[in-house]
Amino acid sequence: MPPVNEDYEPTEIDEAVLEVLKEGRANPLHIREKADLPKQRVNESLERLRSAGWVQKVTRGLYELVGDPRGSQDD
Repeated sequence: MPPVNEDYEPTEIDEAVLEVLKEGRANPLHIREKADLPKQRVNESLERLRSAGWVQKVTRGLYELVGDPRGSQDD
């Protein structure tokens, strides 16, 4: 698993995917339905978030939030 990239700036679609994953583990279909996003956008977002270390693939077709490094900031 890659280290968490604290400098990664999530896109608007990434934010929607993160919101679903904050509720718990989810597969891409569940994310698409909850976030009302097209399949390709969800898949691209999951790959970006996985590369940034914010999300991990638990098993085939199942993802979970590793952590949002922004959660510890006081804005």
